Amino acid sequence: MATQRSIFFQLLVLFGLAIGLCTISGCNSRQQISRTIRSNIQTPTGGPALLAAYQPWFGRKGHIDVGYSTQDTETLAKQIAHAKDLNILGFVVNWYGPSRDFEDRSYALLQRTASQNDFKTALMYDENSDDPARATEQAISDLQYAYDRYIGPHASIPNNAYLTLEDRPVVFIFPKSGDTQWKKVRQAVSNWERPPVLVYLFTEPEREVYENFDGLYAWVSPGHKGWTHDGSNWGRDYLDSFYRTMTRKYPTKVTVGAAWPGFDDSKAEWGEGRKMNARCGKTLEDSLRLFKHYYGENNPLPFLMIETWNDYEEGTAIERGFDGECSGDKTSETLRAAGNLK
Repeated sequence: MATQRSIFFQLLVLFGLAIGLCTISGCNSRQQISRTIRSNIQTPTGGPALLAAYQPWFGRKGHIDVGYSTQDTETLAKQIAHAKDLNILGFVVNWYGPSRDFEDRSYALLQRTASQNDFKTALMYDENSDDPARATEQAISDLQYAYDRYIGPHASIPNNAYLTLEDRPVVFIFPKSGDTQWKKVRQAVSNWERPPVLVYLFTEPEREVYENFDGLYAWVSPGHKGWTHDGSNWGRDYLDSFYRTMTRKYPTKVTVGAAWPGFDDSKAEWGEGRKMNARCGKTLEDSLRLFKHYYGENNPLPFLMIETWNDYEEGTAIERGFDGECSGDKTSETLRAAGNLK
C-alpha cells in the first residue's frame, strides 16, 4: 500500500510539473499557430508575402504590462526570430511621427535590429488629429522626417530593412481625423528619390480619397453588420467586400489582405466591449484562407498582414498564441502553415 502511495505521489508531482511547463511555454500554442499559417500560405511561389502589424508602445505608461519593453533590443531580436519562423517577412509598425518619442525610439531600434537579422519593417503612419487645421502640414513634415531618418538614401538608421515594393518604400496610412489633404501630401512625397507606395485603410462605404493612394489594406472589422454581443461576427463579410472591391474596382492598385485571430478590447482603457470570437483558431484560419476566392496564380495577392503581432489590449496578438480558451489551440500551426498559402 505504501508503495502504491509513493508511485501515486510521484505521478502527481510529474503531472504538476507538466502543467507548469505547459503554462510557461504556452503548451503547443506557438507550434499550432505555425502549422495553421504554413498550411494556408505558400511562399514565395504564388502566395502573398506575410506581414504582421506591430505595436511599439509597450513599456510606456498608459499601456498594460505585457512583460517586456519594445525598447529592449534582446526582446526585439527574439520577436524577429519568432516571426521569421512563422514565415513573416516584416513588421508594419504603428507610428505617429517624432512627436511620440517613445514609439519613435522603439521603431528606430526595431528597424536597426531588423537590418541585422534579414527582416523588414514599415511604417503605419497614424494621421494626426490634434490640430485639424495643421493635419496636412503635419503629415508632410512627419513623412519627411521618416524619409530622412528611416527610408531615404542618407537615412541615419540602416534602410536596408525598410519594406519596398518594386524598389519603392511602402508606407501605410491609418486615418484618424479625415482632415488631411492627401493630394498635397502625395505631391510632397513625390519628390523623394524613390516615391513611396502609399497604402490607405479600406473602409465601408468607400471613400473618394482612395484616388490619391497606390493601394489599400484591410483592417480588423466586423463590416456593415457591426459587432455582435456574442462575438460571432468575425468579419467575413468585410473581408469579402474588400477583396471583391479590389479585384473588380481597383485591380491596378496594391492590395494588402488581412487575417486576424479574433478581437477583444476589454483590456484596453478605450475598450467599448467589442469582440470577435477566436473560435478555437478558426477565425485566424478562415481569415487567412479567404483571399484565395479572389486571387490566384494569374492575379497574385502581393501582401497579407496578420493583425496583429502584439496588440494584447485589443486581443489580436498572435505572438504568444491564444490565451488557452480552447484545448488544442491551433494558433501556431495556422501561422507556420502560411508557408503553404497557395
